[in-house]
Amino acid sequence: MRERNLTPIDRLLAGANNALRTIAAPAGRPARKNPAADVDEADLSDKQKAHAAGLMRVNHAGEVAAQALYQGHAMVARDPNIEKQMHRAAEEEFDHLAWCEQRLNELNEGPSVLSPVWYAGAFAIGAASGVLGDKWSLGFIAETEKQVCAHLDSHLDELPDDDAKSRAIVKQMRDEEEEHGENAKDAGAAELPDPIRGLMKLTAKVMTRTAYRV
Repeated sequence: MRERNLTPIDRLLAGANNALRTIAAPAGRPARKNPAADVDEADLSDKQKAHAAGLMRVNHAGEVAAQALYQGHAMVARDPNIEKQMHRAAEEEFDHLAWCEQRLNELNEGPSVLSPVWYAGAFAIGAASGVLGDKWSLGFIAETEKQVCAHLDSHLDELPDDDAKSRAIVKQMRDEEEEHGENAKDAGAAELPDPIRGLMKLTAKVMTRTAYRV
């Protein structure tokens, strides 16, 4: 069967559907099994649960932003193969989103109330950088995933040692984020200037500090 070429209206409707699916809880059923599904729940103190929930809320907010970033890049991609790569990565990121939400529910917490803000901001960044060309779009993906991996490594250090369920999710996410970054490099990502990388780190810091609490 010949693959149908999407019109701008098709892309707009698909983007709107993805936005609603991303920011509306519950996120829906992930395509893959939750890596923590067969892991026993630990007997955590109230303080440990609150901290783990804060970290998982940050991770959920990051996945909301990742969805928007990939969708923004895909909407303006010039190369159809790059567009498909973005959509494939977004599907894996949606699994991450759903796993984080499931873990938050288990900890009797919810996602950040600012999810629409995180989505809108990241989508604008993705689309704006994509307009400059696919190599810059891929450059943003590669740098974002590099920073996300460092961020997830810090969460593995901070999560309670006994919280094996959260750890299983974060570790799986970390491995796949690294793969997404390598795929972007292999596809021809440009290296971003230092000021842009610094601004990305600053923006991520604001989001993580805010999403931890609200």
